[in-house]
Amino acid sequence: MPLIVQRHAASRRMRLRFDPVKGVAKLTIPQRAALKSALAWAAEQAGWIEAQRERTADLVKIGDGADIPVEGRMLRIVATGTAGRNIVLEEDVMIVGGPVDVAGARVVRWLKARAKDVLAAETQELARRHRLPLGPVSIGDPRSRWGSCASSGAIRYSWRLILAPAFVRQATVAHEVAHLRHMNHSPDFHAFVREISEADPDAARAWLRREGAGLHRYRV
Repeated sequence: MPLIVQRHAASRRMRLRFDPVKGVAKLTIPQRAALKSALAWAAEQAGWIEAQRERTADLVKIGDGADIPVEGRMLRIVATGTAGRNIVLEEDVMIVGGPVDVAGARVVRWLKARAKDVLAAETQELARRHRLPLGPVSIGDPRSRWGSCASSGAIRYSWRLILAPAFVRQATVAHEVAHLRHMNHSPDFHAFVREISEADPDAARAWLRREGAGLHRYRV
């Protein structure tokens, strides 16, 4: 399997991740790290890489008939081809109005809008409750992180968190909101995450390590 090695001046340790879209493993190493040792370490992770590859091998094209997760619940997309562009959730079905050939794009827009609304509301409420200086909340589609918090107080999430179970999203929100007080990953930061999180951060982190790469399988 292809392995891309990148040196990064800010890196303090080696980091390995799998790009499910390109099907390659990416190894980030400190600027002065020995390449031979880094490659040997990556080779020891071959089992993990293969597991990630198998988990994301089959891309799912979002559209009529596809099964996709929404807040951890699998839903079958049913494009009606009838007038109206509403999207309605009924038990295990997502009913999508409008032309069938653009149903996938419509679903993705709906998912992104839902992600923005839910993540913004939960972030704003948590920051308000703990009197933390929050900036704008936005979404994107990064491949290497689920959320980020800038020194300005702006928080940005992956819209794909709306595909994950609610406890994963809630723990991620708590993680980013905690950065409004601690712009680091110190023991005080982790203690504050546990204090404000409605979900178990360890369980959420374990779920993302195990299933997170699979959320990138879903494409239009």
